[in-house]
Amino acid sequence: MVPEVPALTTRITSGSPYQLDKSQTLKASTALLKHIKSKAKRKEASLTTKNLLTDPADDGSDEVTSNSADPIWLVVTTKKHIIDQKRLKPGKILLPHSLNTLPTTTICLFTPDPQRTFKDAIAHPSFPPELSPRITRVLGISKLKARYKSFESRRQLLAEHDVFLADARVITLLPNLLGKTFYKSSSKRPIPVNLEPSRSQLKDPTSGKRLPTSKPVKANSASPRSIATPAQVANEIQRTLSCAQVYLSPAATTSVRVGLASFTPEQVAENVEVVVSGMVDKFVTKKWRNLRAIHIKGPNTMALPVWLAEELWVDQADVLEEEEAKQRIEAGKQKGKRKKREGEEKVLEGESKQKKQKKEKLIDEGFSAEMKERREKLRRQKQEVRDRVVEET
Repeated sequence: MVPEVPALTTRITSGSPYQLDKSQTLKASTALLKHIKSKAKRKEASLTTKNLLTDPADDGSDEVTSNSADPIWLVVTTKKHIIDQKRLKPGKILLPHSLNTLPTTTICLFTPDPQRTFKDAIAHPSFPPELSPRITRVLGISKLKARYKSFESRRQLLAEHDVFLADARVITLLPNLLGKTFYKSSSKRPIPVNLEPSRSQLKDPTSGKRLPTSKPVKANSASPRSIATPAQVANEIQRTLSCAQVYLSPAATTSVRVGLASFTPEQVAENVEVVVSGMVDKFVTKKWRNLRAIHIKGPNTMALPVWLAEELWVDQADVLEEEEAKQRIEAGKQKGKRKKREGEEKVLEGESKQKKQKKEKLIDEGFSAEMKERREKLRRQKQEVRDRVVEET
């Protein structure tokens, strides 16, 4: 007899028509973490040489910690695309259990010029002493342009740090300066932080009037008055490190890092619930009606289902009759053929233009050679005439 499988969709009588089942989320988190640890244990046992870089767990158990930094991903699948264009700036959702709490995590901060102002803020006595040693490098835009032009230097910079933060005023300049080395994946993509001062800092405490700010000459530079206080800088960095980064693209699937293999199942489940709630409220159009499935997975594991939708469409109007569906498919094929034909015509037009330019160049070169030959002939004739005149006299 086939055992009954519990439903992964939970309806409620009020509010949203769907919600996560906490027991199912915890069950999936427990199974995933157990699989990751057992897989790492089997891999460690199959090695003929012992890895000296891995130590036993702190509690004295025989579990290895070589996979403790492996990420746990939340995969949200929607019925329709969330957005139409790719966004480089991620959305932020505050997590109850941060992914960047290790004191050994190194941070690189990209800032406007001059970078010395930001270094002084980090070295200020009011800056938290537990956070300042983790910020191992502060790079201004001018230094970034000058020092990291080659592909090898950018790869080295990427390998030297765990987290990259960037002032929101220069975040749009970084794709051209860092290239695909940083932006081909979202694992170490620079995260924007707001390091501008609050409104109270820009007001005179006696008169209450807004202080005149010295506007920077360049867009990537900052005046000392346009920087937040050391305490505010620290609070913004700590808050950003405690958030999940949601990178949206024109696709039906969005992956968000919500945990680590060293987390407990309860911690992963709580982070999953918070991120799903935040994504539905902030980013997903039509809320739960647009969600198709929610899974969690490790870096090299199968995706475990947490929630599945009953309907495969958002509205009844999205469901087409068979004849209408065929017409839409045929129209799409014709559109694709037309675009392909237009592209081929453009290529041929470009080739003919290149041939015409080449022909004109050859004609010009031939004309120049002919003119040169005629001048040389005329010069020789004049010289012969002069020689005859000299002989006659």
